[in-house]
Amino acid sequence: GRKSGIWTLGLEEGLGVWRSIWRRGWGSGPPGLEEGLGAWTPGLEEGLGASLLGLRERERGVRVCAGNRKKRVVASPRLTLCPAPRFSLAVVNKAVNLTDGFPYISVCGNVPPQSCIFSQVLNIGAASAAWICILRYYQLRDWGVRKWHNQVILWTGLLCALGTSIVGNFQEKNQRATHLTGAFLAFFVGIVYFWLQLFLSWRMKNLPQPGAPWIGPLRLVLCSACFILEVAMVVLHSWSMRSVSAICEWVAAMLLFILFGLLAVDFSRLDSCTLCLQPGSGSLRPPPDSPTSLHVQL
Repeated sequence: GRKSGIWTLGLEEGLGVWRSIWRRGWGSGPPGLEEGLGAWTPGLEEGLGASLLGLRERERGVRVCAGNRKKRVVASPRLTLCPAPRFSLAVVNKAVNLTDGFPYISVCGNVPPQSCIFSQVLNIGAASAAWICILRYYQLRDWGVRKWHNQVILWTGLLCALGTSIVGNFQEKNQRATHLTGAFLAFFVGIVYFWLQLFLSWRMKNLPQPGAPWIGPLRLVLCSACFILEVAMVVLHSWSMRSVSAICEWVAAMLLFILFGLLAVDFSRLDSCTLCLQPGSGSLRPPPDSPTSLHVQL
């Protein structure tokens, strides 16, 4: 805008000087020349004024766009305080481009700030899953499940929780091999955890079945769908059908969350949980003033 104003002012001064020189050399000049110049100059000034106005409007529009862009960049970190999915945050921050294909879960959590949310959420989820598996272990023990059967179920659940934590802390962009190992534990070992419980409930007819009668068939459908989606995810990825494979990954992850949530039906019969700390048979005898057991009501 400043350059356009200087250029317009200089052109007007140049026309004035050229007109004075013409008058000195020609006097009044040829007939109609002054009239032509007088008619041509206002039109030129109007055209230049319109062009200058257009340039100023364009400059103002660029400033508005820049202001909006600045507001968007400043406002985007505020989304980190909201419970919005990291997928939405990755799209807003342009970490993923939906025109190139639907992204995997790990791609949405490669760069900050969504990688920070990715790690934090999965670490909390891993700790919650481990606690759920421990509660389930003691519940199945009280229901009369054999020790080694119960321990196999427990360790598969703990490996699933460990894999979830590994996926969150080792991003695919930085540690691909470690990240994929954690994804295998989280997805495939995680679904084995629920298949073992379904097999146990089918094998032990006297095992309590809390909840409505359709809870068992629902778990069977969810486990089957989750396993099929996980296999399809791997096969489609090897066929370079990345978008479809990513959709299978997202749906499989949601189904695993639902399966963990359905354990609330089994825990609905729990009134309380008591943590008891006792010394082992081969450990040293505690001092006389120390209690041999500690009961904590949760």
